[in-house]
Amino acid sequence: MRKGKEQQKKETSRQLELFTMRAGELTAAPTGGTGTERLNRVELLSLLERQRTLTENLLERIVDYGNLKRAYRQVASNDGSGGIDLMDKEELRQCLGKHINTLREMVLTEKYEVSAVRKVEIQKPDGGKRMLGIPTVKDRLIQQAIHQELCRYYEPVFSESSYGFRPGRSAHQAILKASEYIKDGKEWVVDIDLEKFFDKINHDRLM
Repeated sequence: MRKGKEQQKKETSRQLELFTMRAGELTAAPTGGTGTERLNRVELLSLLERQRTLTENLLERIVDYGNLKRAYRQVASNDGSGGIDLMDKEELRQCLGKHINTLREMVLTEKYEVSAVRKVEIQKPDGGKRMLGIPTVKDRLIQQAIHQELCRYYEPVFSESSYGFRPGRSAHQAILKASEYIKDGKEWVVDIDLEKFFDKINHDRLM
């Protein structure tokens, strides 16, 4: 069921309370605090309200025919393996030709269910093994459609120092930036890889 405006406003208020409690700076009650604290709360509430407004019709834009077409082209170009249903990109194309409106309706009514992923182990350069989860091509299509829409709003506000998994950015650019830091007199470049990060992160807090 789609969320009503009153429910969305309540969630925005809960988000505001959560952020102010975790920030550690705005510990006063909503009606109290210094002028700076009240201003920060107003700015944060304004930001949350603006984000909510921008994404109010997000599902409709995600399943827009043009957006789904671009998503399919991207998924097909990656030429990845099939998921647990073993459906390939050509079968997905045929499925969309017959059932695209059904797929759109399932997303819009929030009845779309993600399939389990197919687990595959690959060899790591250091001799260990990495477990990969391969989604179905239909799930990858929806993920890509979501990604394309969210990028429009969040990509412009990401850090200029971030290079991983972003459009138009690469590890080579990160290396060039590190080289610039060295030329400016910096002596250390630290490369950190958190072991099994996505297995261990608290997904409830992330969401």
